[in-house]
Amino acid sequence: MRHLALALSLFAASAAAPAPAHDMQLHASCSVNTDYDVDVRTDGILFTRADSAPREVFMHDGQLQVNGHALAVDPADTARLRQYEAQVRALLPEVAGIARDGVGIGFDALTTVAATFADSQAERARIIRQFAAQREQVLAEVDQGIGRGQWRRHGLDRMMEHNIGDVVSTLVSTVTARAVKAALSGDQSQAAALEARADSLEKSIDRAVKAPAERLEKRADALCPRLVALDQLQHQFTFRLPDGSPLSLLELKHDHRDAVADAHTP
Repeated sequence: MRHLALALSLFAASAAAPAPAHDMQLHASCSVNTDYDVDVRTDGILFTRADSAPREVFMHDGQLQVNGHALAVDPADTARLRQYEAQVRALLPEVAGIARDGVGIGFDALTTVAATFADSQAERARIIRQFAAQREQVLAEVDQGIGRGQWRRHGLDRMMEHNIGDVVSTLVSTVTARAVKAALSGDQSQAAALEARADSLEKSIDRAVKAPAERLEKRADALCPRLVALDQLQHQFTFRLPDGSPLSLLELKHDHRDAVADAHTP
């Protein structure tokens, strides 16, 4: 069941939850915590937040603006800012791709579960249609958000609440209804048949999910060195904000951060 659990986890957040809403969680060996909303635009990258300073940071081609005012940087930091912008631009489309594939794997698994426990062909067809529509809605939100270079701290929470909640409710009600019906009937053969169906389902989903889930996990893991590189660039900035503090746009979480950083430090 490890791969089924991974698929459902990927589905539940695609690259983000159950971590807090400001975590860009990739279900890999690392994650990025940021309290900024991020907009990757043709004319630069904008970081905004409403709850603390600085509230707006804009970078493009080695130049930096903080709260609408240009900040002087030396040539070394100019080069680092260019690298930072280029790396963020390259990273977000890959995160979006992982999110899309995670949604697909999770919906495939959940659809199989619900359809297996449906009592009739009509109910099965209804569930498949409902899940297909929800899948397209979730994918559209991924495409319109991070797929277009827009990371919103609370976007995944809203997606979970408005789209995935209905899918989970349908799944729970379908499986629970079959279990309650078997228990109340007192028919041991019906209960045994339900248990056999569950055992068969576990094996079939494990086979179907294992390979794509492992590939997706490796893709997410492959992004960790690039997140480490972003973190290193940020810590190498020598300029300071008007209040004297360093610029901190993200926080890297990594179980083996030092080992990974050392392995990718020139």
